[in-house]
Amino acid sequence: MRGDSAAGAGISPELRLRNLLEEIELADQVGLDVVGVGEHHRPDFAVSSPAVVLAAAAASTTRIRLTSAVTVLSSDDPVRVFQEFSTVDLLSGGRAEIMVGRGSFIESFPLFGYDLEDYDDLFAEKLGLLLRLRAGERVTWSGSHRPALEGLGVYPRPAQDPLPIWVAVGGTPTSAGRAGKLGLPMALAIIGGGRSGLPPSPSSTGRQHGRPVTNRPRR
Repeated sequence: MRGDSAAGAGISPELRLRNLLEEIELADQVGLDVVGVGEHHRPDFAVSSPAVVLAAAAASTTRIRLTSAVTVLSSDDPVRVFQEFSTVDLLSGGRAEIMVGRGSFIESFPLFGYDLEDYDDLFAEKLGLLLRLRAGERVTWSGSHRPALEGLGVYPRPAQDPLPIWVAVGGTPTSAGRAGKLGLPMALAIIGGGRSGLPPSPSSTGRQHGRPVTNRPRR
């Protein structure tokens, strides 16, 4: 689900966010399983912080699962990501998930002071730390792109144990292989172009209003 202006140029970010929350409420009411909100740092998208939007949605929904789609982990701090989504999980009664990716847009890298030459190394290191944070509340860790942690506690802890973490892949075999080696669920996105060469989607699990509909089991 998007918070962008593609469907209506000139709509203010305030109205787009209100419309987005109404869409999420409707998705919950009609029984959809999951809604995903992406992270962008550009004028044609209204959502720069998925966790904030999902926390607002948690207060007005009861059953739909709430995920980022995606959190650009390479240019974020895994500690803050874990804390934010743990908070969403607590507010929603255990309905939060994190979908992490390297980012198909790159505006967040210069914005937060990261070098694009470290594009893949940043993601691999930060994903490793995020998984360590999920595994236990006290973490000792060191890496190349973030200050070390020495037995520090990270709070709050989520309602779910473990908090679901997905890896979003844009079609790169290496990224898919990484998700498999880590034993993480993977979401495959079609970035750029259409569906030529791909099998058609059955209408029963297909699309509504041009958006993918996920029919995966509830946890």
